Amino acid sequence: MRHCYVLSVFTRGGVGGNPLGVVTDVTGLDAAAMQAIAADLAFSETVFLDWTAPGVPYARIFTPAAEMPFAGHPLVGAGWVLGKMGPGTTRRMACGIGEVPFRLEGDRAFIEVPLPREVEPAPVAPGLGLPAAARAWLVRLPLRYLLLEAGSAGEVAGARPDFARLAASPWEGTLLFSRLGGTVKARFFAPAVGVAEDPATGSAAVALAGALAYSGEKEGNLTIDQGDEVGAPSRIEVVWGGGMVSVGGGVRRDEVRVLER
Repeated sequence: MRHCYVLSVFTRGGVGGNPLGVVTDVTGLDAAAMQAIAADLAFSETVFLDWTAPGVPYARIFTPAAEMPFAGHPLVGAGWVLGKMGPGTTRRMACGIGEVPFRLEGDRAFIEVPLPREVEPAPVAPGLGLPAAARAWLVRLPLRYLLLEAGSAGEVAGARPDFARLAASPWEGTLLFSRLGGTVKARFFAPAVGVAEDPATGSAAVALAGALAYSGEKEGNLTIDQGDEVGAPSRIEVVWGGGMVSVGGGVRRDEVRVLER
């Protein structure tokens, strides 16, 4: 048996957020066992922290269907666990993209990663059930995301995505968003990796900062609201500049589960 800390990450006003499982004991677990646990928990992601070797802890991230090299909300939640509940001797962790520093500010946690460099304008394929986009980009980090900028928050809220078409697309995730100044309304779909609609997506916030930097906004900050359509109102804070992007938000511990595996 082992413990799984269940958090809500990217809360909005202390409520909502994206559920996350954090497993801190990986003794005897191989990738197949981790994948099975993530499927059983059925959160958007579950993160397994391996600190058995000297150095920084290594985070392995699983959706219910696949292992991910990088994802924002699991790393923000893992940083919160390491800072609040761990020995407090590290402010870095590693994942599939390398080492990632984290910091805590009260009940909020933040990670910092390089801005994505592989960004390109994208044509918008018809038939996805999504509104016409004013601008679109493809961003790799290292999974491929399609970013679509809609004309209004109402268009984002009213979208009815074709999940079968999205799952068969050549990219792994789709961010639909609208922007009014420093406020963004967003939805994220990733049926190809087992997440139909995600309540809050830190990696997509990183991708958005990369797309805006590519388009001339070399520095900036945004507040991203997401998750209302799936009953989990969430808020992500993102700041970028100098080639780096910081992503974070509120974290709440909800429960501790005992896993039989």
